Amino acid sequence: MLSLGACGLPKGGERTSSTAMTGNEHTTLAGVVRSRVAAHPGQSGLHELPLGEGALAARLALADAAQRSLDVQYFIWNKDMAGKVLLEHLFRAADRGVRVRLLLDDLGTMPSDKVLLAIDSHPNIEVRMFNPVTLRTPRLLGMVVDFGRINKRMHNKSFTADGQVSIVGGRNIGDEYFDANAKINFADLDVAVVGPVVKEVADEFDLYWNNQSAIPIAALARQNTKPEQFVAQREALTAFHETAKASAYARSLRDSEFARQIRNRNVHFYWGKATIVNDHPDKVATAARKTETHLAPQLRKLADKTKRELFLVSPYFVPGKQGVELLAGVRQRGVRVVVITNSLASTDGVPVHSKYQLYRKPLIEAGVELYEIKPTAGDQLKRRFRQPAGSSTGGLHAKTFAFDRRIGFIGSYNLDPRSNKLNTEMGVLYDCPELARRLPEQTERELTRNAYRVELDHHRLVWVTHEGDKEVRFHSEPEAGTMKRVKAQVIRWLPIEWML
Repeated sequence: MLSLGACGLPKGGERTSSTAMTGNEHTTLAGVVRSRVAAHPGQSGLHELPLGEGALAARLALADAAQRSLDVQYFIWNKDMAGKVLLEHLFRAADRGVRVRLLLDDLGTMPSDKVLLAIDSHPNIEVRMFNPVTLRTPRLLGMVVDFGRINKRMHNKSFTADGQVSIVGGRNIGDEYFDANAKINFADLDVAVVGPVVKEVADEFDLYWNNQSAIPIAALARQNTKPEQFVAQREALTAFHETAKASAYARSLRDSEFARQIRNRNVHFYWGKATIVNDHPDKVATAARKTETHLAPQLRKLADKTKRELFLVSPYFVPGKQGVELLAGVRQRGVRVVVITNSLASTDGVPVHSKYQLYRKPLIEAGVELYEIKPTAGDQLKRRFRQPAGSSTGGLHAKTFAFDRRIGFIGSYNLDPRSNKLNTEMGVLYDCPELARRLPEQTERELTRNAYRVELDHHRLVWVTHEGDKEVRFHSEPEAGTMKRVKAQVIRWLPIEWML
């Protein structure tokens, strides 16, 4: 067993280097964005995607419009409706001759090696797995014996079509990220970008695609895919897609605001300077203390320069002692500090919340304004914290920050030890006051009803919200069941904060 654990990263087999395609100026997408980019020299255009239907519609539209290349990078890809429908659109693009590069995290991907091999067998599609488990069967044993490496994951999310338009943000590929799950849906945020920043997304993808940790699925699985296996997988996927097209959700996709804007070619963009910030892929192969190529220090520099307001939205929030000291230091300079995260009732990560609980009092004592999102707000949830009417629960999944309402960040990075030291992350950093103001302005209008403000009352935590015109105060974690509270308390004492 120890010898298996020492084997480390599998070799890349027949892996060959490839880079983003050039010469895309004659594609349809290039024709759509060219004049608008030319009218804003040196700037990039950013279009928010706060609603699930619009976010999925955007990806499908780009897959359908692509003529030369699709570069797709995700942490989670579920084998549910969203995962299958988007995959079918990637297949259709590949059928048209589009080169599709699909880079997936090995632990977050739900399809089996057999399915991934069938996808990879398409002549225009290549699938690579990032930081994969060497021992594929039994997979759990492979994870255990090489835990130190396998515990580090690629959390990045990007989708780029023809080198002209990219989508970057917090969403993985799964129903719950696109308002399509009957039980739980995440409030999340992506941004579609055009202009110079798209080249930076492409460079980030190439950096990961050609890294030693990105292994072709064919080299990992060591199985042969028979033609009839591909045909069977494709037929099943096509049949599912045809059935899904008749659903009410499919109609909502076609009627979504973004889909209408795409059809009318009048997508609204905010314009400003933008850049991609990301961890180097070697982060998963090096010691956590080596932070020279990490994303986090770049965000800390901005926090240190903030003069009026630091507005932070992070679904998983474990600041640690250093994080508390950093935010307290910002607050001592007279800067307003607002943190919005999940409540115990809304979170899907109880272990993370259990460690976050340790820092609530110090943060509030330092003057930080702390809000926790409610799990159910029904039809009141609009835009930022929206979920379909009738859904049972909804949690926060967006990761977005605003510095002085001038500079903003939208990406995959959470304010927790895992994003800081273990996983690789990415996001777009933009200097665009008009867009950077929208996050605090829209969010604050909804906070009093859709979130609890956590305060101290005689050294005891109290959760304050409004129901109708009445202020309501809770003296224990609101709306969280007994078992969830007990679980959080038990986990709170375990020495696992470093890996959350």
